[in-house]
Amino acid sequence: MSILRILIVEDSSTVSKILTHLIVQDLGYQVDVAPDMSSALVLLEQHQYFVVVADLNLPDASSGDIVRLVLSSYKTPCIVLTSNLDAHQRREILKLGIVDYIPKDNRYSYQYVVKLIDRLYRNQHVKVLVADDSVVSRKFVRMLLEHHLFQVLEAKDGEEALAVLEQESDIQLLITDYNMPKIDGVELILRVREKYNREDIAIIGLSNDNDESLSAKFIKNGADDFLQKPFVHEEFHCRVLNTLDSLDMMRNLWTKANRDYLTQSYTRRYFFSQHNSKETESGLLSVALLDLDFFKKINDTHGHDVGDQVLIEFALRLENAFAANFTVARFGGEEFVIAFKGLDSTKASTLVDKFREQSTTTPISTSAGDLEVSFSCGVSTRNNETLDHALQRADELLYQAKAAGRNQVISQ
Repeated sequence: MSILRILIVEDSSTVSKILTHLIVQDLGYQVDVAPDMSSALVLLEQHQYFVVVADLNLPDASSGDIVRLVLSSYKTPCIVLTSNLDAHQRREILKLGIVDYIPKDNRYSYQYVVKLIDRLYRNQHVKVLVADDSVVSRKFVRMLLEHHLFQVLEAKDGEEALAVLEQESDIQLLITDYNMPKIDGVELILRVREKYNREDIAIIGLSNDNDESLSAKFIKNGADDFLQKPFVHEEFHCRVLNTLDSLDMMRNLWTKANRDYLTQSYTRRYFFSQHNSKETESGLLSVALLDLDFFKKINDTHGHDVGDQVLIEFALRLENAFAANFTVARFGGEEFVIAFKGLDSTKASTLVDKFREQSTTTPISTSAGDLEVSFSCGVSTRNNETLDHALQRADELLYQAKAAGRNQVISQ
């Protein structure tokens, strides 16, 4: 993968040095610097840039000439640096379709530029759904989002928005107007929140109504933020940026709570949250407890780093084999568990035994060389009992498999 290039067009060597240092240090991107427009043109012809950060006024180009050129001729996102910007200049520069303008006031301004570049890179993989019955309003929001490189989908009302969400499972942000036919914005949010948690999708409400309680109504019913129409470009972008930052933070916290730090398998806590509630007590469920054979010997012989490599690869194999349809979790140490919803122990053990045969004949590559790794397993079906009891019986069967010589699956 090639390193992204950023072009800074700035006549102040102090400003360009600060920005270059921050971009290289925080993002690892390659940075080129041009002190004037003529130097920038040479570089623009030589390289393809992900983003151009340009001063509005340069020694050989004033009033944003470089910005117009970058956007029109090179179709490259542009972040504007400026010392002074009056109301008229601000309106004119925003009309050009820039990413944003940043005042050259303090160090935080430069840090904001870096944050914005990083956000633009991530935005390329973020799908946003805009629900609004007004074509003009919908297209305007789409245009603003595309300036920030989002993948944008549209829906003309709440009903269509629900259909799009059903088809596109990886939408991260929903922006919805309030007044829409069939299903209005608040009702849409209520229906979305019935299926999607806050770490699944973020929601921003929009409205041109003058009802002062509407923002509270949106947020109380599941929106993350609310924006009154008409809004200015900067406020819209700041709200979107802050909402997605909050979504990332919630997802990181959820991952830390529910994913094992080493293998990235689900944790014991997550496993029980999914299969040990009143909603999940009924229905056929089998559990398989797997334990790597002679794992302590691997650690003692090759060291814990190699042992970690084995755990990571084994967890990945489990995920690839079972995670699409069943829940895989690491219980601790070298012990893993699989929940087979809808299968009895016979069918579940058949699947695990097939995996065992494949795994045993495929050595795990480590820094100490290829290692042959096997596991023992106990499989039990929950029969009108708690999950704990089913796991306890699976654990007993697991130890029977170990006592019988290891590298086998015993079910009941």
